[in-house]
Parts: sequence; structure tokens; C-alpha cells
Amino acid sequence: MKTEKIILNQEKDVTLTTYLQDCGGEFANIPARPAILVLPGGGYDFCSDREAEPIALTYLHAGYQAFILRYSRMENKKWPAPLMDYEEAITMIRSRAEEWGVIPDKIAVIGFSAGGHLAASAATMSVNRPNAAILVYAVLDEESAKEWNETAPDAVAAVDEKTCPCFLAASRTDTMVPADNTIRFMQALFDHDISFESHVYSFAPHGFSLGDTTVQNPAQKYTPRVGHWVEESFGWLKEVFGDFGQGTLTEPAFGHYALRTHDDHLSLDSTIGQVLATEEGRALFAALMGGQQGGGAQGDINIKQSVMNRFKVSDLLGFSSIPEEVLGQIEAQLKAIKV
Repeated sequence: MKTEKIILNQEKDVTLTTYLQDCGGEFANIPARPAILVLPGGGYDFCSDREAEPIALTYLHAGYQAFILRYSRMENKKWPAPLMDYEEAITMIRSRAEEWGVIPDKIAVIGFSAGGHLAASAATMSVNRPNAAILVYAVLDEESAKEWNETAPDAVAAVDEKTCPCFLAASRTDTMVPADNTIRFMQALFDHDISFESHVYSFAPHGFSLGDTTVQNPAQKYTPRVGHWVEESFGWLKEVFGDFGQGTLTEPAFGHYALRTHDDHLSLDSTIGQVLATEEGRALFAALMGGQQGGGAQGDINIKQSVMNRFKVSDLLGFSSIPEEVLGQIEAQLKAIKV
């Protein structure tokens, strides 16, 4: 493993610390790795060590190249200084991707508390956005953001169609950064069709970090399940980035958007409503369904149709035993239909 502390701004004590592991050689199937950029919390007044190296080394163990950004804080925290620090850090990582063994379009940012606000801001309003974001007991809405940095923006309101897929974790009993920050951000992601996963655990104090006694005071009351977010995030990242394969990452399990509403063509992941919105799609759907229409009272039909429109084509076909070869043919027919 190679480590280096790079000074980005000496006057503001902004640094980027690298934790790089080998690619190739004994790792012949891994010519480059996905990366994670860690943004510790600390109320924009300091960067917590409990949310720095312990986090970076955990993701290093999972196969990632890991970086820790200690961004502008205290008297230097006026916005957009922290976001500019992020921009400089991710630009450096991508520009040195070949040297550092990083896959430049597989970089996730992870932030905690105020660092979670910075990570969410990177995901929603930066020029160089990450490819995924993990937000742990994050400060997200305007009211909470202003409590810790009066110049900080509202990350919830900034969610847009360019926001990357997000993983969220929080505690219901967090009184320092209430879980409604996570809930509101999750709703904004839902409204913009952004892929996400969210875990709000039953009870734990703010700042639970890895959620075990290596970083958490055992005298504090918390569910031992709160630390499950770590393994869950590993699995989620494999789904959004792909897993290690033979010389490349495998295909992601899902895309940027949850329901493929922004594609320029149909697919098995399109909804029935999307298919029926095109003339070619209606003809194909009628052929697939054998030309049969539902029966019953008009009101009942409307209710069923509204539910049916939300189904993915793959979900509907999943009720039938259709051979993979036939599914492939249907997928090809759907992809030929532009929307």
C-alpha cells in the first residue's frame, strides 16, 4: 500500500491523503480500481479522525483506492470554499487516475454529518460530480445546514436529474442531525427518479461512524445493527459500479435512474406506461399480451390500468416462464423503439 499526504492549501490546512493498493501483478484481474473519497464530519469546525482513516481503510479492504479530504473549516468554511476543495480533490484524482490505479468514472464520495453535507453538495451542485454518494447521518436540509455553517446551501433543494445514485444511513434517535434530513433528501431523489438505497436505524447517537466499539463508546446506547450500513454500502456499490471481474468491472445491476424514464429508447426496464405511450410500443405490448384486454367495471379497469402502468416490462414478464432467448428478442424489439 502506498500513502501520501498532499497539501492542497497550506494556509487553510486543506489536504488530500491517499491510500493506494496495487493493481496488476498478483491482482492480474484488476488493472485499476474504483475509488472512494472520504469527507469526515465535524460541524465544519474540524475533520473527525473517527470518520477519516477508519473509514478509508475499511473501503481499502473492500478493494477500493481510498482518499481522505480534510477540507476548509473554522474561519475558512465560508461557502463555497469546502466545495472548491472537493472540486480540486476529485479533479486531481481523475487527472492522475492512471498513475493511481483508479477507474475515473467509478469514484464514490462518502461523507458524515457536515462532511455528508459536503458530499451531498458534490452530488447535487458540483461541476465535477462523483459517480455515487454515500451519506451517513448527513446534514442535508437548509435549516440543519445553517446551524453548522450559515453560508451552506440547501442540498435537498439542489437535487436534480444529474444527481448521482445515493446510499443513505441515519438513526431515528439522532438529535444533533435529525433523520428527517435523510428522509427529505430521499424524497427529493425519489421525485427525480434517482436510484438510491436508504437505512434509518432504530436507535443510535449522532456520529456512530462504523457502529462498533473500535470507534463508538460502548457506554452509549445504540443498536448493534447500526454498523450494518458498512457491508450494505459495499453491496450497493457493487450493484451501482459492478463487481471485480476479469480485467474489468462487471455490468452494474441498475442505472442512474430507478425507472429508466430518461432513456431515449424502451427496454425491459421501461414501465408499461412508457411502452403504451408510443404507437410501436402499444402494438408490441398487444402482441405480447395476445391482444387480450382486461374486463370488469370501468372504475375497476381504471384502477388496474393505473397500477399496471407502473409495472416494469421485466416485472410483468417475470410472472411467465419466458426463455432467456425470447426475453433477449423482446429487449431488442423494445430498444428499437425511440421515445
